[in-house]
Amino acid sequence: MTAPHPLVSIVIPCFNEQEVITQTVARLRALCDGLPTCRWELVFVDDGSRDRTREMLRGFASDDPRIKVVGFARNFGHQIAATAGIDAARGDAVVLIDADLQDPPEVVPEMVARWRDGFDVVYGTRTDREGESAFKLQTARAFYRLLNRLSEVPIPLDTGDFRLMSRRVVDVLRSMPERERFLRGMVSWVGFRQTALPYRRAARAAGESKYPLRKMLRLAFDGILAFSTRPLGAMLQWGIALGVLGAAGVLADGVSRMLGRPTTDAWTLIVACTVTLAGVQLLSAGLLGQYIGRIYNAAKGRPLYVVDERIGIASVTSPQTA
Repeated sequence: MTAPHPLVSIVIPCFNEQEVITQTVARLRALCDGLPTCRWELVFVDDGSRDRTREMLRGFASDDPRIKVVGFARNFGHQIAATAGIDAARGDAVVLIDADLQDPPEVVPEMVARWRDGFDVVYGTRTDREGESAFKLQTARAFYRLLNRLSEVPIPLDTGDFRLMSRRVVDVLRSMPERERFLRGMVSWVGFRQTALPYRRAARAAGESKYPLRKMLRLAFDGILAFSTRPLGAMLQWGIALGVLGAAGVLADGVSRMLGRPTTDAWTLIVACTVTLAGVQLLSAGLLGQYIGRIYNAAKGRPLYVVDERIGIASVTSPQTA
């Protein structure tokens, strides 16, 4: 008996994408039609859009049974939307791609080919990024390198969430209870056989970026705190360094006064030391608070997301949903 073709799920998080969603669906349908050696499902996750995105997705789903829709009760964020799509996906392999078409769907067949060669994760590595400012390019480059220096798990440079994952990787991801999720780091942590697929990232097809600087900084911060405890160790190092520096400054000032050549006014020295120590203490307390806050959020036990509507999906089976 001939084995059935493998099922590949493509997960597409969406938030206010009415300007580009028609083009996205068309290109994904063309991809599915052009590779008949696989069965396909397209899992769109509407992350509480305030425009016509969900209404348009309903129409597409009514015309094509391969299209499934998960609609959130409100906006929960990109990483949570991607997680919900992974929870809902039934495929032997799952591809994660954004709706803005910066990551070209036409790269997916090569990902599938490498998965069939035995790789569990095929992650896209950006060789070029069109339509992005020099500031964003440089800050992104700096972030990936800083994260790799701090992280206890190597995370590939210049990669986003665009990737293919085998079912066993997906099953491990679904068992991980992190709330401040950084999926590209989580996938690296899982292990198994992983390989890079270089590609050229396009400019956004339409609409506006859903990752302004504020959200990019938040994602970077989540990535660092989720995969490194080194900031906690740095707090101790700063304390030791400042203690030694302060003692040396007091000693030097005392010697200068004994020799009748005071280098600075005593009050100036006291104020400078106090301000420096206060700044380091506040920074250390803030970092510690971030880690404690994550423990607090986990202890509350709230679901990661709340589903308002499902189309073509019986349920989103995850212990972290509502």
